[in-house]
Amino acid sequence: MTRLVVVGAGITGLAAAFEWRRRRPDDEIVVLEAGDRIGGKVHRVMLAGHWYDTGPEAMLARVPEAVGLVEALGLGHRLVAPATTSASVVLPDGRHPLPPGTVLGVPASADGLEGFLSPEGVARVRAERELPPVTLDGDVAVGHLLRERLGDEVVDRLVEPLLGGVYAGRADELSLTATMPALAAHLPAAGSVLGAAAAARDAGARSRGDDDGPVFVTVADGIGALPAALVAAARAEVRLRTPAHGLRRTAAGFELSIGPVAAPEALTADAVLVTAPAPKAARLLAEVVPAAVQPLRGIPYASMAVVAMAFPAQHVDAGSGLLVPPVTGRLVKGVTVSSAKWPHLAGDALLVRSSVGRFGGESELQRPDDDLTAAVVSDVAELLGLSRPEPLETRLVRWGGGLPQYLVGHQARVNAIRAAVSEVPGLAIAGAAFRGVGVPACIRDAHHALDALA
Repeated sequence: MTRLVVVGAGITGLAAAFEWRRRRPDDEIVVLEAGDRIGGKVHRVMLAGHWYDTGPEAMLARVPEAVGLVEALGLGHRLVAPATTSASVVLPDGRHPLPPGTVLGVPASADGLEGFLSPEGVARVRAERELPPVTLDGDVAVGHLLRERLGDEVVDRLVEPLLGGVYAGRADELSLTATMPALAAHLPAAGSVLGAAAAARDAGARSRGDDDGPVFVTVADGIGALPAALVAAARAEVRLRTPAHGLRRTAAGFELSIGPVAAPEALTADAVLVTAPAPKAARLLAEVVPAAVQPLRGIPYASMAVVAMAFPAQHVDAGSGLLVPPVTGRLVKGVTVSSAKWPHLAGDALLVRSSVGRFGGESELQRPDDDLTAAVVSDVAELLGLSRPEPLETRLVRWGGGLPQYLVGHQARVNAIRAAVSEVPGLAIAGAAFRGVGVPACIRDAHHALDALA
């Protein structure tokens, strides 16, 4: 029998345990989790009688990993498509529908930007194709390239709210190749940002088949239902409140030092998959893979918080929600009107969630729970124009150090980490810190790690 030890019980670690069980049904699988619950940032609460996600609330449907996992768990019948995906951006001069056909906010042309940008901003976008061809010497920040080519308004009004929602990061610091790989890949041939955005958009539409079902889906009981289903199907031994703080090679494989530092326990393993956040992974791998430590330490994390709210039922004209860029001066980054977006959440209450926190702006989170919740509720009520603004119920969930930041040079750091770990047979690393923060990306990374172990 082979024993696989997975460090970390987030979606990456649990998806890996499930897939390992499918590939090797007779092996022993042990999952170590330093916290007191499974799932990591995949989490749900009960709100107004509904299971409600306070972590990821939607999954890309046109890539196979997440939907395939749900179906493999026998939960395919619980997949739900959104009733609406129309979102708007809140700007200082009012609310504007999100322009169609952008690539993470990067426009493919100036069409449809009138009113969203100033006349000068639209003219700046329209003139971009006439500029000298784009030449990049290595990775650059998204904001650096786009401000130079398209102007500040595109970054501040379009790109910032979208990148802030996905990464809790800032366009002027995030890596172009890591956060917008399709755009970066088409830049050399296109020569312009507009041309690259159009090529990336069209290539994505062809590969997905845009007439083939919804772009996003969720699970009727919440995406937060997946961790428990994965553990049950993987038949894995999960040890909560059991940190792993040491790893060394042995003649037979590996030995991990786990549990309290003052009274550690030794756990042997034939194979080890590390899915812990980058700083914890750096400490664990210091002895076995010293070359991975510095690049792992070079991946910082942003903290954020999500407030789930149930208001009395009332009409709200906001589609699936609002994106709120920093130029508004608002506390919240966005508002999802869940009871309008998801059919299974429609009912006797208006269900809304909102997120707070960006990389480098953690001070706005340093207030008591009640104060932070009240401030978010006030912001949301004003943004949505609620006639009955007193919530029936609220839930605050904090994600301290929750989202890895793909800063400039991220791809080089990831390559260095992967190369160093690959030199140690029986050891692999995976997670949101590397090649994508969404649920499908984490599942895909887990599968690639298992391929490396095999």
